[in-house]
Amino acid sequence: MGTSTKTSTPGGPTVNILTALWGIAGAQILFYIIKDAYNIRLYAVNNYGRIIHEFDPYFNFRATEYLYEHGWQKFATWFDYKVWYPLGRPVGTTIYPGMQVTAVFLKRYIFGDNMSLNDICVFMPAWFGGIATVCTGLLAYECSVCSPTFGSVLLHIPVVNVIYKKVISPIVDILHGIMMKTIGTDFGLKNTDSRSKKKDMNSPAVECGICAAAVMSIVPAHILRSIGGGFDNESVAMTAMTLTFYVWTRSLRGHGSEAEDNTSAWRWGILTGVAYFNMVAAWGGYVFVLNLIGCHAAVLFLIGRYTTKLYRAYSTFYVVGTLLALQIPVVGLTPLKSLEQLAPCALFCGFQFFEFCEYMKRRNNLSNKQSWLLRIKVFTTAALVGGVVLYLLVSAGYFGPISSRVRGLFVQHTKTGNPLVDSVAEHQPASTQAYFQYLDIICYLAPVGLAITMLFYFTDSSSFLAVYALAAYFFSHKMVRLILLTAPIASVCAGIFLGRVAGWMIKSFIVWTPPTVSASEDDTETNDSKSDRKSKKSKSNKDENKKSGNSRSLFGFWFEKITRMALTVYALKMVYPKAKEFHGKCHQIAESISHPAILFNAKTNQGDVVVVDDYREAYFWLRDNTPEDARIMAWWDYGYQITAMANRTTIADGNTWNHEHIALLGRALTSPEKEGHRIARHLADYMLVWAGGGGDDLAKSPHLARIANSVYRHMCPNDPTCAQFYMSREGPSQKIKESMLYKLHSHGLQPGVQVDPNRFKEVFRSQYQKVRIFKVLSVSRESKKWVANPENRLCDVPGSWYCPGQYPP
Repeated sequence: MGTSTKTSTPGGPTVNILTALWGIAGAQILFYIIKDAYNIRLYAVNNYGRIIHEFDPYFNFRATEYLYEHGWQKFATWFDYKVWYPLGRPVGTTIYPGMQVTAVFLKRYIFGDNMSLNDICVFMPAWFGGIATVCTGLLAYECSVCSPTFGSVLLHIPVVNVIYKKVISPIVDILHGIMMKTIGTDFGLKNTDSRSKKKDMNSPAVECGICAAAVMSIVPAHILRSIGGGFDNESVAMTAMTLTFYVWTRSLRGHGSEAEDNTSAWRWGILTGVAYFNMVAAWGGYVFVLNLIGCHAAVLFLIGRYTTKLYRAYSTFYVVGTLLALQIPVVGLTPLKSLEQLAPCALFCGFQFFEFCEYMKRRNNLSNKQSWLLRIKVFTTAALVGGVVLYLLVSAGYFGPISSRVRGLFVQHTKTGNPLVDSVAEHQPASTQAYFQYLDIICYLAPVGLAITMLFYFTDSSSFLAVYALAAYFFSHKMVRLILLTAPIASVCAGIFLGRVAGWMIKSFIVWTPPTVSASEDDTETNDSKSDRKSKKSKSNKDENKKSGNSRSLFGFWFEKITRMALTVYALKMVYPKAKEFHGKCHQIAESISHPAILFNAKTNQGDVVVVDDYREAYFWLRDNTPEDARIMAWWDYGYQITAMANRTTIADGNTWNHEHIALLGRALTSPEKEGHRIARHLADYMLVWAGGGGDDLAKSPHLARIANSVYRHMCPNDPTCAQFYMSREGPSQKIKESMLYKLHSHGLQPGVQVDPNRFKEVFRSQYQKVRIFKVLSVSRESKKWVANPENRLCDVPGSWYCPGQYPP
């Protein structure tokens, strides 16, 4: 009788059908999410065409062209003399080449002649935005999937764990019972692994992953760096970063069997190292990824969750990732020398010693006291040897300093000591308004999802979210540019909350709930069958009880179903307008920030809308009307665009590797006309000035003066902030009016302002007067010839490709 009852359970086929339908529906939903992620990033392409945006992307595109035309070997040894004149710049060893290599790979092996290299670079941010969306969904799935070892973070906090067991846990049990009786779900409040024993229609992790992907696809914090045409490192690096985080958390998933866990850990650890290599090749933010994974592994160790699984996952990741990272020219030996990357290395070494102690404990069956004595001996010896080695390395100057940008994250922004860094808006601290602008309602949902995960579904994998959330908030608060780092973690945490709610709503509309007969219920049926065979006289009474029980069960089932459906309808009524508003707002923000900056729409005095394309017009004029060896002096912001579009030599660009050289450029522009010309005649043939109001060169001139004064103190004597060099409502100060930049900017536009005709000659003015170009007169031919002579370059060794130029005598 027990067997027949079990066979006739009408759940199996229904579960399979519903699972298949949910799989199809989930796949289609994911398809629309990816499609939306792609389309929201194409506003600039649809409105302005297939052009590269901003400043840095033009350098990236020029480097991609060079790699495509000359190959990797020449690219890796490329010393570019068309930039940073007369010094030049070693591009191959100072660039993160992952994005360029990816673009060339797509061109050579995927698209071929069907798509130009320019178009590939324009669309790549949108493509990788879609891939990052999927990777974020996978991260949310992995941190939500069932595990036999999940619990609460409160169990790992001394004193609090006692309160949790004695007070909080019983209250949660009561709430769980009430919620299951009323609405049929616990929203993750009950920490049991009963899910793994039930044949449920779907896993809550699926809904969490889909919802996280939906948020990531349109959240403005990510769109900022993944707009079509924005061919910048972050657009590719975010995909690499989210993929690295996913495979790292996947390597820590528990299967229940220690052997399976350990085998899976090193396999996924290797994949984590490979994904990390992709991140290293794409962006300097790989330091954040390395330290975040190291910090997470250290946290697991400190709270007592160290296992061989963790050891193998982290060790294989660090070894594979570091060995591959060393192959990137711009990285070199920095993972083993830079102070900001040594903590993960120290943790790796510590894990080796600790695992050795654990191995000896298992092999020799040591007691706890013996184990601690062994650990003390091993770590004391390691500390002594390591201290001696560290002393020798420090004495030899082996370790490099912390970079200025990383150092700026830990000190007040105004105290970085570098006015060049201080002048960049992206390096300013983030405000509360910035978080709500780029994350919107996710600012409220993400903490709820994180709390649910930490309090009720805390695992080795999901604990990563807490470490990531704290680190992302800290660094983004220090630098507004790093709000980008909050996009994945905010999407994952919000997706976990929304996914659990969505899963409950979906089940509310399913009439035939999938069977949830646990092993204990099966045993009860078997026991009942045995007792039936022993006592046939009570059979009729049991049948009657069964019928009445079925009636009560049926009534309860429909009452619960109707209640849940009513609550779901009400919840949808409340949630849908908010979701629609968030979706519309994200598209609105995406469209508002999707402009190339190099051209834009404007209204004339007559109200007509025109496309202002002055900047490209000026660059193309230089390309078509100046000699190929012409040198262009302009503020460093425009160097990338001039070199890429005009194909002319520039004095400086946005790389900012040489502060003194940029200060010299600032000195030339902000000095009086006579002194500025003395510098310019030795370095440039033409002067290019942005002059159209708004953020033109005149508005930037106080920053130029401060940067120049940071090296050449006579520019603003006893005044480090150049307070006398300012713009006000009344106009420019007297110091600005005396500068060469003001003369070039306002020549013929302001009464009485004229450049010296013996020093400069205006040769171009753009259609809407946004750009002006002057020819430098009385150029020093001797200086130009001296710089062009290869014999005057300083090669590191004879016959080397690394041969920086020198300033003319």
